[in-house]
Amino acid sequence: MTISVFLVDDQDLVRSGLALVVASQPDLEVVGQARDGAEAVAQLRRTPADVVLMDVRMPRMDGVEATRLITRGQPAGEPPRVLVLTTFDLDEHAFAALQAGASGFLLKDAPPEDLLAAIRTVHLGETVVAPSTTRRLVERYATATASRGPRAEDAKVVAGLTDREREVLGAIARGRSNPEIAQDLFVSEATVKTHVGRLLAKTGRRDRVALVILAYAAGLAAAD
Repeated sequence: MTISVFLVDDQDLVRSGLALVVASQPDLEVVGQARDGAEAVAQLRRTPADVVLMDVRMPRMDGVEATRLITRGQPAGEPPRVLVLTTFDLDEHAFAALQAGASGFLLKDAPPEDLLAAIRTVHLGETVVAPSTTRRLVERYATATASRGPRAEDAKVVAGLTDREREVLGAIARGRSNPEIAQDLFVSEATVKTHVGRLLAKTGRRDRVALVILAYAAGLAAAD
């Protein structure tokens, strides 16, 4: 199966470089390119894609707003997964893009093999954000929102989970991997994967990053 990839960056040289890397793989195909978020949103209404490589800092419409429109505003079908490309791993714009619906982010200077692996991982519905980085990102979110307390709508979602599901959600928020959660709870890794799948389905979240943000927003987890 071929994974269709759409490239969004305001620098022609960057897009050309990304296109060369993606096109070098037999299972990947570049189906379109855009110079800014507005152009990307318009083209993706006509051009189906599995994964979007999205820059965050662009003229007219930045990658954050474009990500929000692409992941939530598609007229029909499953929206593409968005992989944000950024210069710094704690870039506030990249963090905002994760909240807007991106499935993860990668540094622009990452080796080509890491970029290719990230595209395939995102396409499978997983996140490419490492647990340690996820925790740092969400700690910033938790600190910024602590004064407002838990969000009622998110707390209500978490209240509808079983005790075990809340336990797994809390472990995810602490940056624990599936094998680590399995060890902590004395269950198999397959059981943990089942719980994670149910969490995604019951909460309406798309990936692990969204689950972590939910846990903090609902007051289930707190930054140390």
